Amino acid sequence: MIGLDLDGTLLTDKKEILPYTREVLRKAIDRGIIVLVATGRPWTGIPEELRDFPGMRYALTANGARIMDNDTGTVLAERLLSPELAARALKICGKYDALQEVYFDGQGYAEAEKMKHIERYHKNPNMWEYMKKTRIPVEDVAELVEKENRGLDKTQALFADMGERQRAWEELEKVDGLALVGSLKYNIEINAAGVNKGTGLVALGRMLGIRREEIMACGDGDNDTVMLREVGFGVAMANAEEQVKEAADYITESNEAEGAAKAIEKFALEGGSLK
Repeated sequence: MIGLDLDGTLLTDKKEILPYTREVLRKAIDRGIIVLVATGRPWTGIPEELRDFPGMRYALTANGARIMDNDTGTVLAERLLSPELAARALKICGKYDALQEVYFDGQGYAEAEKMKHIERYHKNPNMWEYMKKTRIPVEDVAELVEKENRGLDKTQALFADMGERQRAWEELEKVDGLALVGSLKYNIEINAAGVNKGTGLVALGRMLGIRREEIMACGDGDNDTVMLREVGFGVAMANAEEQVKEAADYITESNEAEGAAKAIEKFALEGGSLK
C-alpha cells in the first residue's frame, strides 16, 4: 500500500497532477498496489481527478480522522473531535486574527467574512481558489459546532500573524485531548488526540490484510512526520521540512520534479529495496 500526501507532495505548487505522475499511479494500481491519498484536506477538498481515479478506491482525510471507501461513499473508520473540545479550540483561536474552519462529514465550513480576505490568512495564492471552491461559508463556525452538537473531523485556523499563531499553539497545548500539527507554517490543524496519518494508514492496512512493513508513504509537512515513522518505508520530498526528512527512510526529488512518482517507480515498480 502507498499513502500519498497532496500539497507539496503529489501536487505541484500550482496544485496540478502532471502526466508522468498520473501514469506511475496507474501502473502501481495495475500491479495490485493499493494507492491512496493521505491528506489533511477534507474529502471534498481532494481533487476530483483523484477522487475518481480508476482503481484508487480509498482515501485517508483530515489527517486520518476519516478513512473513506470512494467506490461506495462509506466511512471505513473515523476518530472524531468532540464538539466540546472543538468549541474550546475555536474559542482559543478566536481570540486572534485567524480564519477558522471546521470539517463535518468530509465537508469544510469556513468563516464567511474572513473568506472574503483569504489572501490575509492563506499565504499561498495557489490555495485561494481551492478554498473558495471547497468551503461552505458560514457566519460563525462556533455556532455551527454548537448547532450540530456532534463529532467533527477536524478544525483548523489560518493566522495572519505568526506571533499570534505561536501564542494560540501554546494555549492549545494545555488542553487535554487535542492533537496539533501545522502542515503550513501559518496554520494550526486540530484533531482528536491520537489521530494522525500514520495510525490511519496502518489501521487501513490491517483491514485489508496488509502488514505495516508493506506500506510506503510520501510527504513533506509537519502532519506527515508521524506517518513516515509509522509506516514500513517513509519517503520525504526534497522540499520537505527538516523534521520530515529526519523521519524518512529516503529523500526523493521535489514535488515540482514529481519526486513522489519517481520514488514509487524506484521502490514499487522497479523492485528497489525498501531498506
